[in-house]
Amino acid sequence: MPDPKTELNFSSPYTLVVAVALSAQATDVSVNKATDRLFAVADTPQKMLALGEEGLIPFISSIGLYRGKARNVIALSRIVLEQHGGEAPLNRAALQALPGVGRKTASVVLNELGIEPAIAVDTHVFRVSHRLGLANAATPDKVEAQLHRVVPEDWLPKAHHWLILHGRYTCTARRPKCSGCVISDLCPSRAGLQALGEAN
Repeated sequence: MPDPKTELNFSSPYTLVVAVALSAQATDVSVNKATDRLFAVADTPQKMLALGEEGLIPFISSIGLYRGKARNVIALSRIVLEQHGGEAPLNRAALQALPGVGRKTASVVLNELGIEPAIAVDTHVFRVSHRLGLANAATPDKVEAQLHRVVPEDWLPKAHHWLILHGRYTCTARRPKCSGCVISDLCPSRAGLQALGEAN
């Protein structure tokens, strides 16, 4: 996969921020189902504010934690409109100041838009980096720091996606597909997983 991209659907930096904020503890598939309908009617901060929290909820009620996420999306839309002229801010400090946008969300946005090479450590990246021996830290922030030390800077934007997609489709939490893994010969965890009968 020479040019990996996020699987979230978006059409602008603003819709990317919203989609990533909605994706916390949810699958990209479930978020895309919701945002395909949502962004058809509200793809700008102005339209989102016109929809309002109660108007937004029916569009995202299939996503986990939807009430809190609706509150955050409306609040961040107001800030984007009032403080940033309706355009999503594209620097880390301003992004992380938005409600519902933490370090991981900001990293995904900045990396996807080619602004700052970053590795957002979600559950997939955390698991795969440990299994491959790229990291051994106990927290996402520390794993991120370790990955920044071992991944060449030019590869950082792609490494982020490669680790996520590898964890999502091949190196899954349960019964990883070691027999079909293109890097299984490099994996220090393969023998142990297979010996325990935990890998395909």
